[in-house]
Amino acid sequence: MRRDRLVWQLWVSLLFFSIHQVSIAKDYEVDASHSTVGFVVRHIVSKVNGSFKKFEGRFSFDPSNPAASKLTAEVAVASVDTNEPKRDIHLRGEDFFNAEKFPKFTFVSKKFTPAGDKKFKMSGDLTLRGVTKPVIFDVDFFGEGEDPWGGHRIGFEATTQVNRKDYGISWNKALDKGGFVVGDEVTINVNVEGREKK
Repeated sequence: MRRDRLVWQLWVSLLFFSIHQVSIAKDYEVDASHSTVGFVVRHIVSKVNGSFKKFEGRFSFDPSNPAASKLTAEVAVASVDTNEPKRDIHLRGEDFFNAEKFPKFTFVSKKFTPAGDKKFKMSGDLTLRGVTKPVIFDVDFFGEGEDPWGGHRIGFEATTQVNRKDYGISWNKALDKGGFVVGDEVTINVNVEGREKK
């Protein structure tokens, strides 16, 4: 009898702990006016920076229980901006993003794991030009707090590196003395300020 009571108490404790863990994962939406989605790629002997001006995302996050966190995001590829209009037109075309056929690229998280003080690994699927590949973002958690309008906000920076050829983006041009115009490795850098959903 006593053993049955101890088992019952254990199950109740585990259930309470699980509910508590799930309940403190708050839901947020990306505040695009205070967030950025950028990239860096090698160009001949230097690097070119670019960004996307239109994007949206939703996520749940609990810093004390990262396994309960999740994120989905989508980016309008036609909003690419490298501060050079002719290059941006080329990037929107079939040689690169093919924005007419594939207007968005998406990321859906699958797993969050701790990686140090306020650092996490975010694993998930990146879909670009109709190709889906697993990627891992290194995430820095900046913190959370109240804004002046009574809302709750949270901040992150996430970085990963992908090979553009994995997504069918293979255009390039050989240089006369060796090498190519565009590098294959692309660094994706995302800064997110999330607004808690009411």
